Amino acid sequence: MEKKLIIAIDGYSSCGKSTFAKIIAKELNYIFIDSGAMYRAITLWCIRNNFISDSYIDTESIIYGLKDVNVSFIINPETNTPEIFLNSENVENEIRSLEVTKYVSKISQIHEVRTKLVELQRKIGAGKGIVMDGRDIGAVVFPNANIKIFMTASVDIRAKRRFDEMKAKGVEVDFEDIRNSIIARDIADENRDISPLRKAEDAITLDNSRMSVDAQMSWIKEIIEKKLNESCN
Repeated sequence: MEKKLIIAIDGYSSCGKSTFAKIIAKELNYIFIDSGAMYRAITLWCIRNNFISDSYIDTESIIYGLKDVNVSFIINPETNTPEIFLNSENVENEIRSLEVTKYVSKISQIHEVRTKLVELQRKIGAGKGIVMDGRDIGAVVFPNANIKIFMTASVDIRAKRRFDEMKAKGVEVDFEDIRNSIIARDIADENRDISPLRKAEDAITLDNSRMSVDAQMSWIKEIIEKKLNESCN
């Protein structure tokens, strides 16, 4: 029987975790799960229902309404990649807005939200053969993952990547707004009470500030090959 791995990729926002994870999953014919997209989908649901603003969070309504929220991934037949659905609606593009980015860290701090999504993530990963990216995958969701990567890059480079991504989609954005949003997200992620952003003790750091995608793939392929060889011996 072919050995299947669980590969956990954690790290800071806009480090290219999803792009990296998607390519790995495609190379191995594994399932890719974007855990950050799941939290963004819940955040979008909160925004649409006026459960959150700059001045308040209606935590009680969020917790009560979670039972009626369904987050799932469906493969796009044209691109052969998974896209996220919120209650049967494709929200793959809408969850990337600056408004969602502004509030997602606050929503992810709600215990009941994390419990719901971690349970779902573990169900998806039960059969192994998955690549999942997020901020607490290696430390919390899959502490026994076969391979754990912690990605980082400089703030300016991450801001430029997000700026270029938004511009490519035709969204008018200001670079400094994006940069400030990323800095605020880093601070919130590192200091939240529930599952703060931390590098797992056995995770391997990947600083891709000056690395091309091809260079990153060459790097991870060596790690995967070594892990698969170990499992066969």
